[in-house]
Amino acid sequence: MNPPRPLYEAALSEETTDKRIEILESIRQFGSISQAARQVGVSYKAAWQAVDTLSNLAGVPLLDKLVGGAGGGGARLSLAGEHLLLAAHSMQKARSEAFKKMESFGNEQSPMSALKGLHIRTSMRNQLPCDLFSLSAKHGALRAGLRLSNGVRIFGLITKESAQLLGLKKGMGLLALFKATAVRVAPAFAKTQGFNVLLASIVRAPAKGLAGEVSLSIGQELNVVGFCASTKGLSIGSKAMVMFEESSLVIALPQ
Repeated sequence: MNPPRPLYEAALSEETTDKRIEILESIRQFGSISQAARQVGVSYKAAWQAVDTLSNLAGVPLLDKLVGGAGGGGARLSLAGEHLLLAAHSMQKARSEAFKKMESFGNEQSPMSALKGLHIRTSMRNQLPCDLFSLSAKHGALRAGLRLSNGVRIFGLITKESAQLLGLKKGMGLLALFKATAVRVAPAFAKTQGFNVLLASIVRAPAKGLAGEVSLSIGQELNVVGFCASTKGLSIGSKAMVMFEESSLVIALPQ
């Protein structure tokens, strides 16, 4: 049976990958996430989040099972991770050649500045592939129903104007974006109107009793980051609830 194929277009469709590809390249070179983080100049958590986000977008795990302890044991790219890197290098080469050709036309004729302006970076660490399954009116806005790639459903509020500008239609492939600081994590939450409340499994968490950042998996192959007021009742491998407002979710169209 052939291994799952990465969704190259989803993971590499724009330059918002910032340092993620560099981190993946460094993991391949050094065989260590902690060393890759130092090499690229980011924190260990940021390196992990880069891998999680790329894995979400690619739809397949990009690392093989880690060996070693929590302090940054060895890591190895999966075959899908190797293929994704190859695709990234090929796309970068083609992009550079295209830009070089356009620059040869001269400043007045070249659309270079406009092209570069299409690529932005975002601080939103939670970026999940999804499709639009519903769109209904709510309090003068629109409530978008989004089905994640693993089947889990979440909702977001957008303006009618945004829906028109994006040309939203049922079945469209989208990205759901929301800030890690908008996500609350606790052993349990009651269903609350206007909030997404999801069951998840804890992957990484602060030391016992402390507040801080928590990484969780929702369903299969999707990771999210949030914050807990205390790790009381939370432990790695245990179930937890994540909650974030529908109004905190941003919808984006993959290029």
